[in-house]
Amino acid sequence: MTISQIMIQREISCFGKERHEIWERMAKAYDIMKNAVRESEEKTLRSVGGLIGGEAKKIHQRRKTVKPVCGEVMAKAMAYAMGVLEVNSSMGLIVAAPTAGSSGVIPGVFLAVEEEFGFSDEQMIDALFNAGAVGYLITRNATVAGAEGGCQAEIGSASAMAASAVVQLQGGSPQQCLDAASSVIGTMLGLVCDPIAGLVEAPCQKRNAMGASTALISAEMILSGVRSVVPFDEMVDAMYRVGRSIPYELRETAMGGGAATPTACKLCNKIHGAG
Repeated sequence: MTISQIMIQREISCFGKERHEIWERMAKAYDIMKNAVRESEEKTLRSVGGLIGGEAKKIHQRRKTVKPVCGEVMAKAMAYAMGVLEVNSSMGLIVAAPTAGSSGVIPGVFLAVEEEFGFSDEQMIDALFNAGAVGYLITRNATVAGAEGGCQAEIGSASAMAASAVVQLQGGSPQQCLDAASSVIGTMLGLVCDPIAGLVEAPCQKRNAMGASTALISAEMILSGVRSVVPFDEMVDAMYRVGRSIPYELRETAMGGGAATPTACKLCNKIHGAG
């Protein structure tokens, strides 16, 4: 069985729903993800704090005029991920996957892969159950909250979920899926959460793009036969322990990291009207 099939069975068992009901709920989530991406392409969005807006279109414009340095699928994933953060920060509708601050990673990766490889919506929805299973395991055994575990818990988890799903879409085994997720988390251990002015705008938007890229890179390595040295469950445990050791100032308080730089502090005062 695939991880998706196991997750669907779990949902049916836990919630007493029919398979078609479970599927329809996930299909709705994917529709919201796609609509968020399209909204960022069609509209000029500006975040509440004014720190981001229009970046996704810039990536698209370059992609359409010159050959992207990182390739077509990566450039699309970056732009789509950044666009979803623009929708989120302008009070639009998104799917917290697993959080609002990391909501661009999975849509960015999924839509780019669907377009580039010709997958159907049904295949992508099925893959979302794989991603959901990985996210569920992380929430049960660690955390996906930046305030508790730093950005490694948010972007790291979203990227791990996306990487696992891509491996399944490409015909990888459940073991390979979890190896991809483990590899992502291992490369993001210690990533702090330092939102400027306490807003989910910067550096969150760029980290979503980086997270989408990391997911694709991890999937490619695993599909090439590169194994993860540390098993997924052990890496999740390591992430949780690292998160608990991250100083309070670097866990979504906007009191450390990039949020504490002189420029960031000036922006904070401007946005919040502080002295």
